[in-house]
Amino acid sequence: MNIRRCAWVKDDPLYIEYHDREWGIPVHDDTRLFEMLILEGAQAGLSWLTILRKRENYRVAFDGFDGAKIAQYDDTKIAALLANPGIVRNRLKIQATVQNAQAFLEVQREFGSFDAYIWDFVGGKPIVNAWQTVAEVPVETPESHAMSRDLLQRNFKFVGSTICYAFMQACGLVHDHTTDCFCYQKIG
Repeated sequence: MNIRRCAWVKDDPLYIEYHDREWGIPVHDDTRLFEMLILEGAQAGLSWLTILRKRENYRVAFDGFDGAKIAQYDDTKIAALLANPGIVRNRLKIQATVQNAQAFLEVQREFGSFDAYIWDFVGGKPIVNAWQTVAEVPVETPESHAMSRDLLQRNFKFVGSTICYAFMQACGLVHDHTTDCFCYQKIG
């Protein structure tokens, strides 16, 4: 049986698994949302497949994306991360992860959860699109601009509008599977 998927999905089994079981499904768990925000930022300048292949290494290296632990990382821990070949060894991205963890904790304190904060940008429910081709799918939207602006004001890093839109797609804040993809009906 030939299953139709979004045209951006490549032949790699990891990519297919990610698309079929994860991408676009609404996420409401704070730790998982934080993980995806960090990984989307880590992707900047790289392919998503590169990050997917390193995701398990990231989970180990960054204490399961426990914001409270990451917010306490010191120079010694950052040096160890810079020496870790299992992750993208970019000093700015690693330091941003620590800063983002601190900002994440502040958001949780202010809003009760990161979930409540982040989902407010889409009115609490996914924006369902009906793109026929991947060429129609935007790389940023007014909602991703608003999210980016607010995150930046709250001292988050690597959260430009394009990164925010990719995060919104990945975590199901927007439903961007194309209409010919088998996931369009499954998730929508």
